Amino acid sequence: MRIAISGSHSLGKSTLVWDWIKRHPQYTREEEPFRALYGEMYDIRFRQECNRLHDGIQMYYNASRVSLYSSINDCVIFDRAPIDYIAYSQYTADKQITDIDNAFVEAMVPRVIERLQRLDLVVFVPMTDRWSVDMEDDGIRPVDLPYRAEVDAIFKQIYRDKRFSVMPDKNRSKLIELWGSREQRLDRLEQAAASSLP
Repeated sequence: MRIAISGSHSLGKSTLVWDWIKRHPQYTREEEPFRALYGEMYDIRFRQECNRLHDGIQMYYNASRVSLYSSINDCVIFDRAPIDYIAYSQYTADKQITDIDNAFVEAMVPRVIERLQRLDLVVFVPMTDRWSVDMEDDGIRPVDLPYRAEVDAIFKQIYRDKRFSVMPDKNRSKLIELWGSREQRLDRLEQAAASSLP
């Protein structure tokens, strides 16, 4: 199964990916694009400092990695989905400070739709009052609660309100939302994956 974990930063997505790999060692783990590119010395900025190159290169990196897995028999889990860069780009477009604007965000949509057809399960990890997640300062991610919340709100518009209509009509991947403790998230992902198998 080809699984992608999606949502705003510092909500436990990478932890969920690592927990899945520990339980399912036959799966390939695809690194979060920012971390993969950061390791290659790309200077990627966040918030209002982000530009088309920063978000575009992350989206295209993620999309190219998704393209590598063309079979439903592939066992892979992605730390982020192509759709994530629509949410982050829209945040920056709303600030009207850099070269990211609404036209740039809209131009991402066709590529994202095409790549989502290659995923079997998209897992959205939202912010929720029922299970809060503390912001982690790992020296890389921005420690900015309002930023995380604003990006999360855009994710919710995309997934719940169908903003941008990115979920493909054909070869539609299954979409679920996850929250709760580490064990609860992992168990619910296990159930969703099992129910999505042909």
